[in-house]
Amino acid sequence: MIMVAICDDDMTIGAELERTLIRIFNNFHIEYNIDVFFSGEGLYRYMEAGSHYDLIFLDIEFAKNEVNGVEVGRRIRDVQQNDLVSIVFISRIKDYSFELFEVRPLNFIIKPLAYEVIEKTIKTYLKISKLWSWEFSYRVGRDTFKVKIKDIMYLESRNKKLVLNFSDGRIAEFYGSIKEVYHEQLENVDFLFIHASFAVNFDYISVIRYDRVFLADREAPMLISQGRRNEIREKYCEIMKRRRV
Repeated sequence: MIMVAICDDDMTIGAELERTLIRIFNNFHIEYNIDVFFSGEGLYRYMEAGSHYDLIFLDIEFAKNEVNGVEVGRRIRDVQQNDLVSIVFISRIKDYSFELFEVRPLNFIIKPLAYEVIEKTIKTYLKISKLWSWEFSYRVGRDTFKVKIKDIMYLESRNKKLVLNFSDGRIAEFYGSIKEVYHEQLENVDFLFIHASFAVNFDYISVIRYDRVFLADREAPMLISQGRRNEIREKYCEIMKRRRV
């Protein structure tokens, strides 16, 4: 079940988008739940109270006395620390690219909303969410363990062991080669092999610079080894381009 929110103060556009999404999800045989909001503040308060969404279509322009969509997106990312929900911004104005960058949207769509563009956005979301549902497996002695890849912030090679560092602070240790594990299980699910000792999950990167990356909820930066910097930059840009349709 995909939990979807539509937030637009134009009731006609909200209803039209809802009909379009219902048609697309039915064509793809996907279960869904869609909630419609008419103010960014209303959506944010609903989420603040504990409601969860996987995908949000968020208008940018509201009435002058209302919080705009970009600010709602920032609150979701920064205040709620929610980096998992995919946000699709919608607007009549094109000039928002710089403001939207830090909110890390899935896409930015210009009104009027074309069916083909919405469908392509949904296909992109489904590809990403499928990757997030994949499992990572490792062995400790004779036992095999499986964890969700979406929960792994980074893989580290430390003291002859590999250490999985999870988003909730847990760790798991096992023996193996970080290079082999990366190529076998993580390379195709948007992890970046930034250093001989570190492979990081793209979805937890808050800031990337030429020689280091910062991960969400981790104060200290992680260095990108000199020989990998151009490669990491290229792969990061490729992932950004693919995810933004």
